[in-house]
This record gives sequence, C-alpha cells and structure tokens, in this order.
Amino acid sequence: MSKTRLLFIANPISGTHDKKPIIDSLPRFLDSERFEWEVAWTDHRGHAEELAGNASRADIDVCVAIGGDGTVNEVARALRHTDTALAIIPMGSGNGLARHLQIPLDPDGALRVLARCDIKALDYGLINDIPFFCTCGMGFDAFISEKFAGSGKRGIQTYIENVFRGGLSYEPETYEVTIDGQKEHYTAFLIACGNASQYGNNFYIAPQASMSDGLLDVTIIEPLTMLNAPQIVMQAINKTLDENSHVRTFKCRALHIHRAQPGVIHYDGEPAVAGEDIDVRLVEKGLRVVVNEEADKTTAPMIHNIQDIFDQITGDIKAQQRKLLALNKALLDRVLQRNSK
Repeated sequence: MSKTRLLFIANPISGTHDKKPIIDSLPRFLDSERFEWEVAWTDHRGHAEELAGNASRADIDVCVAIGGDGTVNEVARALRHTDTALAIIPMGSGNGLARHLQIPLDPDGALRVLARCDIKALDYGLINDIPFFCTCGMGFDAFISEKFAGSGKRGIQTYIENVFRGGLSYEPETYEVTIDGQKEHYTAFLIACGNASQYGNNFYIAPQASMSDGLLDVTIIEPLTMLNAPQIVMQAINKTLDENSHVRTFKCRALHIHRAQPGVIHYDGEPAVAGEDIDVRLVEKGLRVVVNEEADKTTAPMIHNIQDIFDQITGDIKAQQRKLLALNKALLDRVLQRNSK
C-alpha cells in the first residue's frame, strides 16, 4: 500500500506564532508507515499558490496550509478541480474557513484531524471569476477590508476599530440584484455572499451557509445607524443575524449585481477594485478538503470574549458621541463669539 504524500506549505510571517515547532512535532502525529511529507516555506505573495500548483502536478495527495486566511486562499485556488486535497493548520488572525469547518485552532488538534485524513469534495465561489472559499461581497465589508489590509496590526480589535472609524463616513449604495432574470433594487449597507458561514473570528455573516449544498447564502444589510451596530455584531456572533429586521437573506446558485459606479469588492477579506457589474456564482464540489468528521456540527464554537467585544463596541460608540458633542460645542462657541462682537 502506497503512502499518502503530504506537502506542508508554511507562511513564516502569518499570525503571531512560530511555525517551526509545528514542523518539529509532525513525527508525533503522523504515522510514518502511512504518510511521507515535505515542507516548503513561502517567501512572497502568491508563493503558496505556486507551490500548491506544482504539488498537484506532482501528484501530492494533500497540501497542508500552515498560516492565515490569505495562505489558505492561495493554496485552495491552486487545488481546485485537482485530485490534491487541502488541509489547514490555522495560524492567522481570522481563520474563517478553518472555523467554519471546525478545524481546531490549536496545532495539535489540527494535526490530529490531518492524521485521520477524511477528505470531502466541497463547493467554492467565484466573484467576477476570482475564487473565494468563505465569503465575498461589496459595500461596507469591502470598504473595511481595504482599510484593514492597510492596517499595521491584525486581529478583531483592529477590525472593530476600522469598523467604527469607517462607519461614520460610509454612505450606503443602491444595487440592482438579478437572480434568474428577476430584478430587485436594494439600498444596502453591504451585500455578502457566503459559501461558508463566517468572515472569521466567529463573526457569522451567513449563519445558515453550507459548503456542500450547492447554494450561495446572500445577506443584504439595509442602511443602519451606529446605534444599531452593537445588536448587529452580537447577532452575528450568536449566529442569529438572519433574524434581524435590517437584514434580508436568500439562497441562490448565481446572481448579477449592478451598481452606479466602480468600487471595492472583497473575496475572503482580500480587497479588489471592480466595475459597475459584478457576477457571483457557486461551483459545486470543486475542491477536495480534509474535514473534521468528529466535530460537533450542532454546537457553535464557544465565544469567551463576547463581553469584551461588546464593551469595545459600546465604548467606541460613546467615544464617537463624545467627539461629536465636543465638535458641536466648539462650533456653538464660535457662533456665540462672532455674535458678541
């Protein structure tokens, strides 16, 4: 019986943890009678995709992405419609695909999943022919993705800070959405299309999404105020966003979106500029993935920091309110000074 051939593709700069201890621990988790493996380190953007493409042509059985969402996306892009499967050892700040698949975030747990090597064919999506595996979209989330990409720091606190800085200036757009020839117009804060359920950090933008149902889960958030934001965020964390009165959801295989002007879109959190017309569609069972068959699919991952997140959000709202009050007072003082002269 031939051994299963693995290639570990490690991004040395993603996340905050050293990847070398993971590589050193491989003999503890992988039976040398069943597996043989090599390790490759990325050194530039796009390198993981190159390595994975070469591996698939060399008949490697599984490419194991050690890194964050960017590394996972690059490896997955190269493995579409090949016999080589994707496996994930999540080491990023969001870990959206790993969290959706309930791959353990600790390396030892992820390696145990890899050692079982249960492989399943899953769906992926295309936005203007750009592959995505978790979510894509336009509007506020794409606007924030662009800001987040330029931030020096990663993590949920940086994301929240960008949300509240950008939320004060962002203007919702009007979109014409066409599905099966039927057109609807929406003035929307954002439009998100989910193949998987979340952006990352257990923020569920499409809580009912499945990667094996052949359908996209579309979430449209209507215009809202910053005072609505805490409820939206808490419902996204609790997987109840689709119950919010400001949210519209539906499922489809493909949709066309027209907007008034070009702008930013995102695919798995990566920003890109697109024109007025945007096509999103699902590709069924186009990616082989090592999955966690022993995960409890009925239970949402435990959120330990809900109160911290809520405090951060409400604190930012209060800070913005204080700034607005101070600005109004300063303007009023100027008016009074002018009138007194």
